[in-house]
Amino acid sequence: MKYIRKEIWVIIFIMFSYVSIGQTTKTYELLEFPNLSYLEQSEIANDSLQKLNLIIPQGVDNYPLFIWIGGGAWSYGDKNQEMDFAKLLAKRGMAVASIGHRLSPAIWRDSTLKTGITHPKHIEDIAASVKWLHDNAKLYGYNKKKIFIGGYSSGAHLAALISLDSSYLSKYGLNTTIFKGVVPISGTYDINNYYKVFLNGNSPELAEHHVKAVFGNDVTNYTQASPVNYLENLSFPMLLMCDNNLYNYTNLFEDKIRETNFREVQVVYAYNLTHGELWKNLSYADTSIYRELIIDFIDKQSIQ
Repeated sequence: MKYIRKEIWVIIFIMFSYVSIGQTTKTYELLEFPNLSYLEQSEIANDSLQKLNLIIPQGVDNYPLFIWIGGGAWSYGDKNQEMDFAKLLAKRGMAVASIGHRLSPAIWRDSTLKTGITHPKHIEDIAASVKWLHDNAKLYGYNKKKIFIGGYSSGAHLAALISLDSSYLSKYGLNTTIFKGVVPISGTYDINNYYKVFLNGNSPELAEHHVKAVFGNDVTNYTQASPVNYLENLSFPMLLMCDNNLYNYTNLFEDKIRETNFREVQVVYAYNLTHGELWKNLSYADTSIYRELIIDFIDKQSIQ
């Protein structure tokens, strides 16, 4: 697979809409396992957040697992809000795990959200959930050699980071080779850049009340939290997607990927959709080009 330029996707989208969308596709009945704890009782810091929802298809064997991390600025995400999207994917023959994790303060959004955690607590929760899902593959029937991970917005950052920086999984005796592919959607991947955009932009208060609330006061640590600084570890296929609002952050990440020798990458920009609109399209639309691209990516990489 070659690195597919975004200009080519305009043609692919047109062809895809006529060829795939609307075709009859096989769907499966689902089993749901809500609020599964991925930590030992002694390790739980917030019992209401450190859980996952797992959906598995019925009547299909050897199916892949897609680990999904929802958005919410690392501060107000809810694994249950991602279930419409998760079910639409699972009906097409894959297990989907919607991951919950501890959250950061967000007084910029809600004055009552004054307490919470900072990086790397979010990603440590993600690592623990990946370990649990890897260990329980046989119990729930999915193939642990066909594990994919993705996320939206802040979840895209976490999916990219866990798949590129092996230090978080190494605690559990795992490494990033367990992933068959990664699907980051509409995220930010260079936290130094993310901080400076707010600091020098129209909302400098968000540099303090948002970025520092999530990643800490010491900006020298932001490099460690940035997936863009681990691209030498990129060794599995990536489907990188983005809405129109987050274009600059994703384009920066794409440009850095282009500087490497790795070419198993597809890049898709939804120029016609805002940040919220792309999430709604993935989660609720009866037919979604972008959702179909994710399904196709996972299907094709599962047989590699």
